[in-house]
Amino acid sequence: MPLLGPSTDYTDKDFDALVARIRSLIQTAFPEWTSQRVANFGNTLVYGFGFVGDVLTKYQDNQAAEAFWGRATQRRNLIALGKLITFAPRGNTASIVEVGLTLASPTAGDTVVPAGAIVRTESPTSPVRFRLLADAPAIAASTTGPVLVEAENSETREELFTSTGLPNQSVQLSGTPFLDGTLELSAANGDYEVVEDLLDSGPTDRHVTVSVDQNDRATLRFGNGTAGQIPTGTITATYSVGGGSAGMVDAGKVTRIEGSFVDELGNSVRVLVTNPARSSVALDRMTVEEMRLAGPKSLRVLTRTVAREDYEINALRVPGVARALQLTSDQDPSIPENSGILFVVPVGGGAPSTGLKDAVLEMVTMTYPRTVTFRELVQDPSYLTVNVSTRVYFARGATKATVAADIRARLARAFAIQPAPEDAELAVGIDFGYYLREADDTTASIAWSDVENVVRDTTGVRKVDAGANGLLLNGIRADVPIALRQFPELGTIEIVDADTELSL
Repeated sequence: MPLLGPSTDYTDKDFDALVARIRSLIQTAFPEWTSQRVANFGNTLVYGFGFVGDVLTKYQDNQAAEAFWGRATQRRNLIALGKLITFAPRGNTASIVEVGLTLASPTAGDTVVPAGAIVRTESPTSPVRFRLLADAPAIAASTTGPVLVEAENSETREELFTSTGLPNQSVQLSGTPFLDGTLELSAANGDYEVVEDLLDSGPTDRHVTVSVDQNDRATLRFGNGTAGQIPTGTITATYSVGGGSAGMVDAGKVTRIEGSFVDELGNSVRVLVTNPARSSVALDRMTVEEMRLAGPKSLRVLTRTVAREDYEINALRVPGVARALQLTSDQDPSIPENSGILFVVPVGGGAPSTGLKDAVLEMVTMTYPRTVTFRELVQDPSYLTVNVSTRVYFARGATKATVAADIRARLARAFAIQPAPEDAELAVGIDFGYYLREADDTTASIAWSDVENVVRDTTGVRKVDAGANGLLLNGIRADVPIALRQFPELGTIEIVDADTELSL
């Protein structure tokens, strides 16, 4: 009987290793077969089995990796792991815009535009739609307005289900992407309240839980009559879908209103709409990478400061701290063993006060105690000043002084110590050099192309001069190197009109 020799190498499972093991097994049964010809049918089988084994072991390794938070790559697995630590990833959020409604001409009666009316941007192919959250204030007879009302980038859905009367019912909503916190639910036995879980629910509590899967589809789960009351009759679920960063609009972009309207006397009216200001911040659902970072953060820091990340997380608990970086000898060989340096950037930048540094040290050593023998220092950050010089061509009809001011404002927002969520598209990536480096690399830089994108994408800029002096960072047309412990800050901004050679 052919026997496979013993092996203690549990990583011996790639294609070459499997082929070698198969040949070893064949030799125990057919020692006279020694052909190495690729075209030999026996070798074809050997290579085929080796290939299949290589693929299957790769699948096994991937499945095993998916069981660990730091190595999981599939959203559904991270959602499942998150349930073990009561972590639910954030879904889309919807932007809200304040719109002004006016009438094209006065009417004989008061005019009210009802809640749910749709206003949108001009684009005929992919408009951004908003629905009015409430009835607009009445536009009085013989006037044209304007009146202001809020609208949200979302769509309301209503679905009906029939209760089975059985315990532990669950129903899945069809609309996607589900917007967290928007569910309103009722059944024949009354309204239901959304709760995190049913552990504390009693037999008379009308509670329901909501879980959102990897496809942003919500599933509702009811109680069993002991933990949560079983719904009866028709179940009515009202909720919202939509949202995301694509739903943010700048001022003046909402110019259309869908539908026809009449005043209180039944006279047809023409309603005009605009938005005086940009819409509020809206976020896309958490990415897999964001989930990996956010999920275990509450578990990484419980009552002590141990891991390198613990020092940063606990430093950020101190009011007035905007950014923090902890380095040890593992990241910077110049730091003594069993010691660490915590660099703190205060809100607003500059050097942190002595009081702020003392508060941080107390937080990471006393409030959340560190290892007894570990020595910790809190120091001022080392700033890297980035001076920007650019030559731009302005769009026809643009007010150059205004565009130049917008360029400066966008650069300031891109280099903000705490960037606003709505400025995510200005992705210069401001952070300590340690976090700007590539994985397992000791060098980092501020990307020239990212800064060029900020300037180029400013409304009113036709293009950035493609010449050698079109965009310079600290005097060079290249990425700006940054040390691991440095934090970038915006310096001087020089803007030259490439058509006239005048500075703005």
